[in-house]
Amino acid sequence: MSSEWDTKVGRGSAIKWPLGIGGKGNEGVAGLIKQTPGAIGYIELAYAIQNKMTYADMQNKSGSFIKPTVASTSAAGNITMPDDAKVSLSNTDAKDGYPISGFTWALIYKEQNYDERSLQRAQKVLKLLWWNVHEGQQYCKDLDYAPLSPAAVSIAEKILKSATFAGKPIL
Repeated sequence: MSSEWDTKVGRGSAIKWPLGIGGKGNEGVAGLIKQTPGAIGYIELAYAIQNKMTYADMQNKSGSFIKPTVASTSAAGNITMPDDAKVSLSNTDAKDGYPISGFTWALIYKEQNYDERSLQRAQKVLKLLWWNVHEGQQYCKDLDYAPLSPAAVSIAEKILKSATFAGKPIL
């Protein structure tokens, strides 16, 4: 969201923090947060909830201070999305959305006929992803994960329906 941050700190799984120390994964970061008075860190919401960690309300783009919850994380994705789903939820436009949320991605080839892959295997992969986006969403809240927003489900459906095998739709 910030060009200065992008050039000075960067992005990715290992970035150049200008100050402080970093931990590896949720466990490493959480451990450092717990043992450092006044520490601030960023970990997965499910991990923070399940480990009863203190977390902060954050001010979003609309000026509202939003508590990190399953509902506010899900709401962050209820925005207008491009057909290719390439969108960042950081500083979301959703009024009730937590401003430092993000999607977990599953990447697939549009054409599934590659590397001697069978049609049956391609169908199973697409059916699994379809299940994840629909029926699987019922399990999110109990695991402290945010269900996909209606906008995200709609885009995921379009992408999954566009997958082909030998040029023919799979779903």
